[in-house]
Amino acid sequence: MGYISCYNEWRSCPELTKAEQARLAEMTDDEIKEAFSLPLEFGTAGMRGILDMGVGRMNVYTVARATKGLASWIESLGGDAKERGVVISYDTRRFSSEFASVAAKVLAANGIEVYLFEDVRPVPMCSFAIRHLKCVAGIMITASHNPKIYNGYKVYGEDGAQMSPESTDKVVEFISKTPYFGIKQARAKLDAASIKGLDGKKVQRHITVIGKSVDDKYFDAIMKLSLSPEAVKAHGKDVRIVYTPIHGSGYMPVTTVLGRMGITVNVVKEQASPDPDFSTVRVPNPEEADTLKLGVELADRIGSDIVIGTDPDSDRMGIAVRGGDGKFVLLNGNQIGVLLLGYILRRNKETGTLPSNGAIVKTIVTTELARKLADRYGVKTFDVLTGFKFIGEKIKEWETSGEYTYLFGFEESYGSLVGTHARDKDAVVAAMMFAEMVCYYEQCGLSVYGVLQDTFKHFGYYVEMSKSVTFGGLDGMEKMKKIMSELRDTRFITLADAHVLAQSDFVDGVTYLNAQENDTEPITLPKTNALKLYLEGGDWICVRPSGTEPKLKFYVETSRPTLAEAQDKAEHYLKYMSEMTED
Repeated sequence: MGYISCYNEWRSCPELTKAEQARLAEMTDDEIKEAFSLPLEFGTAGMRGILDMGVGRMNVYTVARATKGLASWIESLGGDAKERGVVISYDTRRFSSEFASVAAKVLAANGIEVYLFEDVRPVPMCSFAIRHLKCVAGIMITASHNPKIYNGYKVYGEDGAQMSPESTDKVVEFISKTPYFGIKQARAKLDAASIKGLDGKKVQRHITVIGKSVDDKYFDAIMKLSLSPEAVKAHGKDVRIVYTPIHGSGYMPVTTVLGRMGITVNVVKEQASPDPDFSTVRVPNPEEADTLKLGVELADRIGSDIVIGTDPDSDRMGIAVRGGDGKFVLLNGNQIGVLLLGYILRRNKETGTLPSNGAIVKTIVTTELARKLADRYGVKTFDVLTGFKFIGEKIKEWETSGEYTYLFGFEESYGSLVGTHARDKDAVVAAMMFAEMVCYYEQCGLSVYGVLQDTFKHFGYYVEMSKSVTFGGLDGMEKMKKIMSELRDTRFITLADAHVLAQSDFVDGVTYLNAQENDTEPITLPKTNALKLYLEGGDWICVRPSGTEPKLKFYVETSRPTLAEAQDKAEHYLKYMSEMTED
């Protein structure tokens, strides 16, 4: 069906409200083409898109269709799966509560038990609830840290991790057979105002509202992860942590857990309340310096050295710390992860609780400094593909085999997980551990910034950079694929004036150890379209294409005795790769 025919089918649908019909009528030709040419892609991370009418947009009809496909998959698993049910959570974005309500009513209409949170809750609490309630799946309505025009639909498996590729393929098959209209929904009033505070109440035959009872179990679980209760008791009231939820779902859980620990938290009032427009920031992304601007201003007023920010679904955490010159410095995801890792290993070593089979997990594009730090403590490092579900898979594997004890997992994109209570990134725990770390270093007469600099002085200055190259035109995807194929087919001996020591092709599943000889070793990770080059001196470059856009993304890491040397080399690598792949 062409996009015009699809558009006309929607125009003639009697289910649409007058407002929806009016929106369709005012669409421009370009808007119609963009909204009706291709349906939203449903992958292992669910689906995400711009809020609007159309098959390629996020709206109640695309959400209902996806949920019906999920319901059909659950039904195929049998009656026990239907009884175990699905957890549904949502963040503060526009239409998040409405989409959660639609999903709940579609599942209930298919006889599937639903556990719907009574108000906004972040990703980690959704993941925890799936495991705690022993559900078969979970849904999180969020678009993470994307601009306000987006929303999304994440699906989780029974282990609390994002759904596996195998299960996702089956769900997608059911979705493809499902129409956009005529999907049966249970009759229940589930708007945000009507369900708030109804913890444990059944509001419809198959829909139970959850809230404080599950929250308390989550808080109990993460409080057990504390490593320095004495330091928190001694300094928690004096450290003056500044925190901003950036109008998102982190406000309640982060302030609650810090309050329980006895750590004084100073919330950025202008960003404390839910706001689907995220009106105080350009984008609700704590990776951006301007997003933490209000937090830094508050920190300067009260004399704080630490600013913590969490994104709308509270799975990523950004940090600003006061540097040696007294000005605030924004840390990147690798630096935050290394600081947390160093603290966890140090405290476990000091308290005699570091397991002999301890292990950490990072992605293939995350800093090698983590491996150096882990080696120092006799802890093994495992690399996985990008995507936190692969870290979750390692946790599950080790819980079954007992071969390793999971200590920490993180990725360069500001996500980490301390503990095994959840299977996705948890910025609530990250904020808790970072605040505790501040108290501990205060007791030691150290600063967070100082500890990071000491780490660099010991191991070398590590600099990570990334860049995306977009290929324009209608044949952009083909151009990108051709360039990626050419890169993979090349056996590099040198690159950007550096010797290439090894080359990992994640499509073929092989690492070439010598470009001039047939010397290889297998890659044990799942196959994915990515290439990683290992250069002399421990530097590396990784390139991978977007699956949905004509875009190549480059990651580089360098380490040198000085920061300036490392930065210059990283910039040189990025410039070289960009010029090599110019359109």
